[in-house]
Amino acid sequence: MDINEQEYVSTLPEAMVKIAGKHVDGKIFINNEWRNSVSGKKFPVFNPATGEKICEIEEGDKADVDIAVKAAREAFQFGSPWRRTDASQRGKLLNKLADLIERDILILSTLESIDAGKAFTASYFADMPGVLKSLRYCAGWADKNHGLTIPMDGDFFTFTRHEPVGVCGQIIPWNFPLVMFAWKIAPALCCGNTVVIKPAEQTPLTALYMGSLIKEAGFPPGVVNIVPGYGPTAGAAISHHMDIDKVAFTGSTEVGKLIKEAAGKSNLKRVTLELGGKSPVIIFADADLDNAIEQSHHGLFYHQGQCCIAGSRIFVEESIYDEFVRRSVEKAKKRVLGDPLLPSTEQGPQIDQEQYDRILSLIESGKKEGAKLECGGGAWGNKGFFIQPTVFSDVKDDMRIAKEEIFGPVQQIMKFKNIDDVIKRANNTTYGLAAGVFTKDIDKAMTISAALQAGTVW
Repeated sequence: MDINEQEYVSTLPEAMVKIAGKHVDGKIFINNEWRNSVSGKKFPVFNPATGEKICEIEEGDKADVDIAVKAAREAFQFGSPWRRTDASQRGKLLNKLADLIERDILILSTLESIDAGKAFTASYFADMPGVLKSLRYCAGWADKNHGLTIPMDGDFFTFTRHEPVGVCGQIIPWNFPLVMFAWKIAPALCCGNTVVIKPAEQTPLTALYMGSLIKEAGFPPGVVNIVPGYGPTAGAAISHHMDIDKVAFTGSTEVGKLIKEAAGKSNLKRVTLELGGKSPVIIFADADLDNAIEQSHHGLFYHQGQCCIAGSRIFVEESIYDEFVRRSVEKAKKRVLGDPLLPSTEQGPQIDQEQYDRILSLIESGKKEGAKLECGGGAWGNKGFFIQPTVFSDVKDDMRIAKEEIFGPVQQIMKFKNIDDVIKRANNTTYGLAAGVFTKDIDKAMTISAALQAGTVW
């Protein structure tokens, strides 16, 4: 732990350890009301650090999505209270919601850590500020969504007017439950849309808590509707729904394909997808090695490697390769695993048994295919879904661990000789979400950034 991290921990309040599901109404939130599922079914939510059940949540499916969409559609009708809300007032409502989150930041941070296995320090110091900034940023944009006037030949007056899309179906993942909730609802609401949002079945607690804050903030009924449930039922119902105008989804590539297909087979609704990644990180010999090692470590191991933008293919120039591997292994071995609610914990559990088993299977494939296991490589502890921080060297591009998204604490380090070689290898992937470059040469940085086929390059 460095000095800055120690300063953070010294200002960290104590997590509300006994909170569990006590502050969450485990029902479906529609029209600013809490309701049971039509089917009467419930599903359990587990603490991944212990494997113990936290609580049970009402299980929404197609019938509940239909009710939620109807409420959202009515709230969007021309002349409704929401459609008559001034743009500046929409901004005030989003700022009010941010104020309430700030008030309840300790409850939300604790819920997030218990539900998602996220280190409490990360929940409190990273995720919650990110949520607040997202809401306040979009609140500021609410009354600045300007159209244009366009010069035309003849006696015509031509202008553009930005209008809300309508009812937005939103499906969010389990790795950043509250951050993704904010990222989805804030832009939609600031522009005057209404929302039906499905949190991940593994992590619905903070989303449901947000329902009470949305109502308290003063949003009209039907503007935000929260339907917890499973992807193949509730998620599929949102994707196929004929009265939803737009779907936004963050999650796996496989499910993203299904959502796009469903949009095409239904009403050709608009679709926004943020999917998987196998992001390359390229480290040149002229880089600041201390910084490159630190950032590469953080970029892979943050939240147990459960980030779509994780820098999971690390290419290191051969002259510094051995030192980079040695020091990266030393850093991985020092990671502190344990109860996510403790301030000293750096790494919590993986989200569930399915992810845990998949990660361990991929680690075994790395061993069998000839990668050198430098540290880790197995389970940790006697309860929960913990996996040792794992580092592989001598990784080849055709190995499964170099091609597949592991979504776990498994760092793969590969060697390269020249720029042309590393660009070709970095782009040899089905993914294109993000990438990183470490060098002190700005020309090299810009050349590589332009050549990399990735949406974001650091």
